[in-house]
Amino acid sequence: MGMLLSFGHGYSARALSDLLLAEGGWTVAGTTRSAEKAGDLAQTGVEPIIWPGADMRPALEAATHLLISAGPGPDGDPVLAALGDDIARIAPRLAWCGYLSTTGVYGDHDGGWVDEATPLAPSTRRGRLRQEAEAAWQAIPDLPLHIFRLAGIYGPGRGPFAKVRAGTARRIIKPGQVFSRTHVEDIAQVLAASIRQPHPGAIYNVCDDDPAPPQDVIGHAAELLGLPMPEAVPFDQADMTPMARSFYADSKRVANDRIKRELGVTLRYPSYRDGLRAMMHSS
Repeated sequence: MGMLLSFGHGYSARALSDLLLAEGGWTVAGTTRSAEKAGDLAQTGVEPIIWPGADMRPALEAATHLLISAGPGPDGDPVLAALGDDIARIAPRLAWCGYLSTTGVYGDHDGGWVDEATPLAPSTRRGRLRQEAEAAWQAIPDLPLHIFRLAGIYGPGRGPFAKVRAGTARRIIKPGQVFSRTHVEDIAQVLAASIRQPHPGAIYNVCDDDPAPPQDVIGHAAELLGLPMPEAVPFDQADMTPMARSFYADSKRVANDRIKRELGVTLRYPSYRDGLRAMMHSS
């Protein structure tokens, strides 16, 4: 228990703060870029800090735990760029620091399995920036750093149901393509378990047990809703944004044994089928 300072307090960080605040004994401060989002955070019990802009030194001095969700840009990690010296100064007294990365750092493995020991070989610009950011955080002496490589995130408000209901969903078919996924509540429980059992230097893949082709997920959502199966569209003919298309650059299955073995985590949603079933009436 203590004070968690969360940089880039978004979807996954909110799920964690909900858990910690429900436990009692925690205070949470989270950064956001907008006044509107700051108001939303305050309603959840999180102390909002509009940053960049605010002086972060008082919050850093009060923090016992750090969570970094803010993504890197062309100039590197934005938190380290602005506050690296301050974080290095407080590093020895922190109880825990978590950095949310991505399984994109592993690159493409043609549908094969990867684990935390797999050499990093990112095939996209986003993956390379994450690899560089991981290394920059690892270079801070005495920082009790834990890296969490998240698979594709879904959960309430983030799922296929809206598009399936609207009739705009498509099953994009790319032969051999497979993704790993993780429900936001499982991310939160992994982070909470790590806070309770710190292992500085540890790296954890956070994903479910059931890597699957993306079209299977869309199809299952339609089945749950009792709606017609969305149209199948070949990948090379699909109308997609460059960002959406880039997600298909990598195909791999991500192993999650370490979160179970070292942190004792039992996934609430071991398959997308479990997660979608739970979300059906809330998405």
